[in-house]
Amino acid sequence: MLIGDVARRAGVSARMLRHYESLGLVRPTGRTDSGYREYSGEDIRRIFHIESLRSLGLSLREVGRALDDPGFAPAELVDGLIRQTRERLAAETELLTRLRRIDAAEPAGWEDVLQTVALLQALGSKSAGARQRAALSAADEVPVPVEALVEAVLDESDPNVAGALRWALAQSGEDGAALLAEGLGSPSAEVRKRAVQSLAELPDEGTAVLLRDALTDSDAVVRGYAALALGARGAVDVVPTLIDMIVEERNDVDAADVLGALAGDPAVADRIATGLLGRLAHDTMGSSARRRLTQALADIPGDLTAGALVELSHDEDRAVALTATYILKLRETR
Repeated sequence: MLIGDVARRAGVSARMLRHYESLGLVRPTGRTDSGYREYSGEDIRRIFHIESLRSLGLSLREVGRALDDPGFAPAELVDGLIRQTRERLAAETELLTRLRRIDAAEPAGWEDVLQTVALLQALGSKSAGARQRAALSAADEVPVPVEALVEAVLDESDPNVAGALRWALAQSGEDGAALLAEGLGSPSAEVRKRAVQSLAELPDEGTAVLLRDALTDSDAVVRGYAALALGARGAVDVVPTLIDMIVEERNDVDAADVLGALAGDPAVADRIATGLLGRLAHDTMGSSARRRLTQALADIPGDLTAGALVELSHDEDRAVALTATYILKLRETR
């Protein structure tokens, strides 16, 4: 079969067949009387083998080795091709994500495109300062897509940068709650905590249900941040969780502040006082925990609290007694 016929049948150009010949990958078995290349059936099968291996991503050098080296073991090469393909897919996915985010910013011109790219790059910078500046400028310059802000805030470990990102997310004018909800399903407790902290700073609408779901999280820190957020919004049913936080010294000051705010309702104040006093009555409660519980009574109004503080001022634990006495003096001056 002549080169033109082979090219049509194999789907390979005559020029590429000559290139294969120059590399020694395939040589026509013979020549016609006129000097034209003539390929045998075996030659054509080899050409099909070459094209099959090329379709897997092998270089021509690797193809030649695979076909001619009797000791060639494909496993290592295939593993390498898998790795390279994954890396290429990751790079292409990253590019696609960036393009979608630029498109979501609805740029009016190339200047807007360049500013959006610069902000997206800054959000991924190794410099915490650069990330923070990008977050703070996100609301003033070309808007950063909410998806990029959510991804950044869920990945951010620096507390100052995280605060700026949460602010930018709240200012974005977009509903990031649905994207943050995906963070609540992360296997990482740290990511779930960041999601809850971010939800807490978004408007109430659409986030309360997600925060309530987080109250049942397997991680106590995540549950605590959800309770703080809901308590700050007036949810009374989180009182037991807030008291647990005081006992366990997890954001205990913040928990006590939220309890104090909730105690503005007299009925709720008595409920909170009853909960704090119930924990104080436990024989197994340690001294430092009892002192923190006593301190938490400072912002809880009502006769029940007042009577309990008088009794605690005579507590056998000197630290508790002194704390109660000090709180009573403060209440007298109010």
